[in-house]
Amino acid sequence: MSEFEWPSGWATTTVGEIRRSKLGGIDPAQFGDEKFESYSVPAHAVRAPEVISGNLIGSAKQLVEPGCVLLCKINPRINRVWVVSERATYRQIASTEWIAFPRLKGLEPRFLGHFLGREQVRKHLATNVSGVGGSLMRVRPVVVDAISIPIAPSDEQRRIADKLDEIFSDLDAGDASLQRAQAKLKRYRASVLKAAVEGRLTADWRQANPPAQTGTDLLARLLRERRGRWEAAQLAKFEASGKAAPKDWRKKYVEPAAPDTSKLPALPAGWCWASAETLCGFITKGTTPDRSQRRGASDIDAVPFVRVTNLTTSGQLDAADLVFVSRSAHESELGRSLVLPGDVLMNIVGPPLGQVSIVPASYSQWNMNQAVAVFRPVAGMDVAFFCSFLLSHTAQTWLGERAKTSAGQVNLTLELCRALPVPVPPIAEQCAISRLVENADAATVRSVAAVEQGLIRSRALRQATLEHAFAGKLVPQDPNDEPAAVLLDRIRSAHAAAHAKPREPRRPTAKSRAAKTATVARPSRKRRGSV
Repeated sequence: MSEFEWPSGWATTTVGEIRRSKLGGIDPAQFGDEKFESYSVPAHAVRAPEVISGNLIGSAKQLVEPGCVLLCKINPRINRVWVVSERATYRQIASTEWIAFPRLKGLEPRFLGHFLGREQVRKHLATNVSGVGGSLMRVRPVVVDAISIPIAPSDEQRRIADKLDEIFSDLDAGDASLQRAQAKLKRYRASVLKAAVEGRLTADWRQANPPAQTGTDLLARLLRERRGRWEAAQLAKFEASGKAAPKDWRKKYVEPAAPDTSKLPALPAGWCWASAETLCGFITKGTTPDRSQRRGASDIDAVPFVRVTNLTTSGQLDAADLVFVSRSAHESELGRSLVLPGDVLMNIVGPPLGQVSIVPASYSQWNMNQAVAVFRPVAGMDVAFFCSFLLSHTAQTWLGERAKTSAGQVNLTLELCRALPVPVPPIAEQCAISRLVENADAATVRSVAAVEQGLIRSRALRQATLEHAFAGKLVPQDPNDEPAAVLLDRIRSAHAAAHAKPREPRRPTAKSRAAKTATVARPSRKRRGSV
């Protein structure tokens, strides 16, 4: 990393030089019921160490002490720096996934912690990791040790840390307010969808617009049309085979089962429940092609391939990270997972479940992988209304209660997707609901964008403040402060003394042993005049 320009009285060193002291290790399981204050990586999210008995800890830890600074090795793109707090009652331990900086006299822990939290440091670490992908990425201590760090005089370090804590406390309060607003907007959207699919959102609209055809009438028509499509398909098969239709062939038609409505919300007069199978031309899931079938977006014959990562909770398909497959694979091995504009896609593998998107018309044909199911609503069902229902709490709860969980993975079957109960309002009311939801979504999107911009500005202000601080511009310098170079000399001397080997006595040589023997054997002389 680049060198810093710092004021008079500051000095520079490497992170490794202030991390030379080592902490001891411990196996908490050997201490049975003793309780420890444990600084684990997950606990950092709530900034509170966990108090836990040693016999419940299954791995070795490192002993830490108040003022010790911890830097997480895992995925350094995430800003995880923690200063161990003053000890309360229990011995303090930390995961070995932390790089620990024991406290040094004259070095303010918060000053070091704020330095390690700089975005420039995280970027440097992220480009020098071992391993690939998220939780598998680790920072090696040697990479951290090579970073240059400016050191202010001890008293100025404390003034800088105090000022940063003051500024960041105000920013934290603002962030918390914005995050509460985010949560409220999410709840508001959920409440709009719930009111929409239960008929409360259009209560006034119904009063002013009595339907010419009820939802029950619409369902009866859809069932007749469904049977008609089946009969036409059967006759086409008989004709293709050159055989006459057998007697009573129409009796083989199977009506879709009506859903169990005993635990479903009450619907307005004129609405009814029907299974998704009744309301969709078909429901199926995709397949995943061999990677050799991948193509670039510029390939004129490439077909966009939808994955779970492209689905959202807003109903809009995220095409920012689309992959493409060959036309030949799309038309052969992937033929059954053809996707068309206006289809509604939902992920059936999680967590999380509940990501639903309408396929846009930007391409005439699409494809999808095996973790995605496609619903193709028939004429008479508004696609946007159907999408809103799949995103609603009612649908998500019904599916979630019936999903299968194995090894942490949640799965929905196509049978469940087909059996999903869907409310059927009159078609005009479906369209009215979609317009109201769209208007509410537009207002919510604007509010969410404003909140996100606020959080982005807050993060930028934090980093700008840190850069200001470590350039020596956040607080005034005091010429009476002891220069940082003197502090560094003390740290180096203390380290050298702590690691100096005791001097071994010189082993006597043969010559020195002979001289000593001669000295002992020689008789002493008497002085003249002595008695």
